[in-house]
Order: sequence, then structure tokens, then C-alpha cells
Amino acid sequence: MSSDPHPARVPFLDLEAGYRELRPELDAAVSRVLGSGRYILGEEVEAFEREWADACGTRFAIGVNSGLDALTLALRALGIGTGDEVLVPGHTFIATWLAVTATGAKPVPAEPDPQTGNLDPVSAAERIGPRTKAIVAVHLYGQAMDVAPLRRFNLPIVEDAAQAHLAKVGDRTAGSLGDIAAFSFYPGKNLGAYGDAGAVTTDDAALADEVRRLRNYGSSEKYRHDEQGVNSRLDPIQAGLLRVKLAHLPEWNRRRHALAVRYWNGLMGIPELQLPRVAPGSEPVWHLFVVRHPRRDELAEHLRSRGIETLIHYPEPPHLSGAYANAGIRTGGDLSVTEAWARECLSLPIGPHMSTEQADQVIAAVKSFGDDAKKLHLVA
Repeated sequence: MSSDPHPARVPFLDLEAGYRELRPELDAAVSRVLGSGRYILGEEVEAFEREWADACGTRFAIGVNSGLDALTLALRALGIGTGDEVLVPGHTFIATWLAVTATGAKPVPAEPDPQTGNLDPVSAAERIGPRTKAIVAVHLYGQAMDVAPLRRFNLPIVEDAAQAHLAKVGDRTAGSLGDIAAFSFYPGKNLGAYGDAGAVTTDDAALADEVRRLRNYGSSEKYRHDEQGVNSRLDPIQAGLLRVKLAHLPEWNRRRHALAVRYWNGLMGIPELQLPRVAPGSEPVWHLFVVRHPRRDELAEHLRSRGIETLIHYPEPPHLSGAYANAGIRTGGDLSVTEAWARECLSLPIGPHMSTEQADQVIAAVKSFGDDAKKLHLVA
């Protein structure tokens, strides 16, 4: 029996294990693309676009260079620009805001739902103004938001679905809920590339055509440029790798779900610990398993001392960041709920290659936090 009182390290996410599982298929995809002689756009990208659109239940998917580009181009396709305002969640990754400011518009933050972290429609209603031209609904942590309550505002709805690959609300899949949606395929996502990659989905043919032009220098025909676009094309090698992983995504999401259920059953009832809440009709894909605790930093350090990696999504709300310190952002009121999430949220390890033994190790460590914390306070 080992004398080490602490079990082996639990990584936050094991990306190498995903490659090892699919290595023959992934290596074959790279060889196929390299052997095709087509290294910009082409058949591999078009094939992935068809497959991703089908998976999301939309008519169109357009591959781009990153999730940030996907969101920026989606907003540009809607005609968002200087002088406009776009309603965004206060609690989100800063890319949601950066996409808005990249168009020349200003983000206006609304509060998150205290239970799920997704945008609160009541707060949204309070912050919509005469210059509001769109709403960005973030499907936070892998739980798709029901955007139906936002429809009454008669504004275009842009889904930031960067964390919600195949998440559902009822029988609808993330990417098909709003007018246009943006996905990231950053390596750590449920559907992750091996570098930066992203996509836009929509049912609107005109919006799809506009995104295709914008991603390719504003061109629909070689050397003819109808507008000022950018170079944001999905790389064919990444497209080939994503096609392989897409075939396994439902199974990998099921593994995440099983771990989330294990966490939920093992951590239920711990004082001060708030577990994730799932909205009625929602089918999350558990990109992250985020708990809340009033002594979040102490809990994180406790877990670190036991070899368990955690992350904080996100410790600094965009409205308090240096990036927006002098941006003149209209908040429309306080953002106390946003700031509470930032103080208290902690992401526990989860991923398709995490073992049940590792999950049990995390559960045991979280349970032991209360007893250890009491001892520390007594000593102090």
C-alpha cells in the first residue's frame, strides 16, 4: 500500500487521450488532405460544412478561422456597425464582447440567470434601448439557452454557441435556435480542432452568402471584391480532423453526461456548494461542470493541494476588465449578479477521457474541504 496520502493528479482536460483514441482516423484525414493538393477551402471544408449544418439542423454552415471570427462575421452579416448597441451577457468570455466592438458597435451587458448563468430575459428587457440592434445569447458552459423569451423584442438573435456543440432545447439543437450562430472549435471544446477553427450556422441564405464573402476578402468571385472582408477561412486540415471527431461527438458527449450525473449524485447536499442547474427542456453537453462556493479560492487551493486541476470561468467580468475600462459602456444598472458569479464559480475537471475513478477522487476532495477549512479557521 502506498504511503502517499494523496492520489494521482487529475488533469482538468486530457487532450492527448483524445488523439490517442482516434489516432489512425486522424492521421488518415491529414494524409488525405495533404494528398489532395487543395490547401485553401475546397472539398474538405465544404464536406465539413455540410456535415456540421446537418448536425445542427440548419441549412448552412460556413467554416471560419476561429470562434471570435465566427461571432464577428455573424454580427457584420446582420449589418451591425458604428453607433449600434448589442445586448450581451455580463457573465461570459470576453470574446463575446470583443466581437461586438470589432464591428464598431458597443456591447450593453445584461445580468445572468442566477441559476443557470445564461442570459436573464428580465434583465435583458431592462437594458434594451433605442440603439439596440441585436442580442447575443451565450449558451454558457454547454447548456443551450431557450431564446424564445427573447423573440418578443423583435431583434436579431445571435447564438454564441462556442461551448454548446449538439446541446439542445427541446428538439432544437444549438446553432438553429436564433437567426445566426457562431461556434468555436478551439481544442478544448466538445468538438475541438487541433488549432483555431470556427463556424457560422444559419437558415438564412442571404446571411450565409454574406459570411462566405466576408471570410474571403469580401469576394464571391476571385479578384472581384464587393466589400471590405477579411481572411478568415477554415483550414482544410482542421476541417478533415473535425470531420473525424464529429462522428464521435455524440458518444463523447454521452461520456461527459455520465460524469456530470456522477458529480451531481456525489456532491449533492454539501453545505455552501451550489451545483449546476439545468433549465426545463434543456439537454446540456457539459462542456464545463461549474459549481459555486462563497470560498471559491480556498476550495480551488484545497483541490490543487490534492492534485486536482480546476479553472475559473470567468474571474473577471468584461465590464471590470482593462479592455473596457475606458470604453464608455452603458450598463443600464448594476451587475451584481454577474460579479457574484465571477467571485464564486469554479470549474471542476470533466471530459470524455476522464475516468469514474478520477471523478470519485474529485468528489472525495470536495467533500473533505469543509472539514479541512474548519481546522484552518480554528488554527487561525
